[in-house]
Amino acid sequence: MKRKTFILPALLILLLAGCQSYKNVPYMQDLNLRQMLESDSIKALYDARIMPKDLLTIVVSCPEEPELATPFNLTVSTIASMSTTRLNTTTQPVLQQYLVDNDGNVDFPVIGTIHLGGLTKGEAEQLIRNKLKPQFHTEPIVTVRMVNYKISVLGEVARPGTFTISNEKVNLFEALAMAGDMTIYGLRDNVKLIREDEWGNQQIISLNFNDSRIVDSPYYYLQQNDILYITPNKTKAKTADISSSTTIWFSVISSVVSLATLVVAITR
Repeated sequence: MKRKTFILPALLILLLAGCQSYKNVPYMQDLNLRQMLESDSIKALYDARIMPKDLLTIVVSCPEEPELATPFNLTVSTIASMSTTRLNTTTQPVLQQYLVDNDGNVDFPVIGTIHLGGLTKGEAEQLIRNKLKPQFHTEPIVTVRMVNYKISVLGEVARPGTFTISNEKVNLFEALAMAGDMTIYGLRDNVKLIREDEWGNQQIISLNFNDSRIVDSPYYYLQQNDILYITPNKTKAKTADISSSTTIWFSVISSVVSLATLVVAITR
């Protein structure tokens, strides 16, 4: 009877601990379907802005006057293949990439210096188009793309790493999906976002993935070169300490056993 009296409270404590740990796992726990249905606010679509050190490709085309667009589409030669038995190499032309300097400028053929820092892709295209109009009889087509739009996800995720974003738009949950999602040991309510602005100033923002209002956060969409760090919880930290201590003890015991075996062998 005494044993049952002891076991029941212990099981109850374990059950409550399990429930408590589960509460820390789901994202956006306070999400209310009624709130979603009642929300009628229309948000502007996110558009990335050009930052210093961005690499851009700028393509100019004009179907009516293709020969006039040629001077604006510079190409560079890259090594496509190399033979180990021959000294000659085969090269393949690719579009020139333009590095945005610290002042937000790029040097563009014929036109010269253009300030693109802080502009969206659409705004940059319109600016270049306006500057090119005197060179054409009809309005040219300008396409600007960011080549090095990338983000990094570190910490308690399945596959940490750096990911290149082809469509120049990624939100927090998409970034987690690329990294294989958080592990069970990741703190959902204390995710760190490291962001650097156009002046080189770094910010560290704490994000709570348990709060459904995160989708309304100004940090919901990631900028190029953002770093997302998933903090480990106390359970992971304790497990790491136990694993480290266990490894040390095994090493010590192994050394002692080896030494004892050697002593026995010598004294025989």
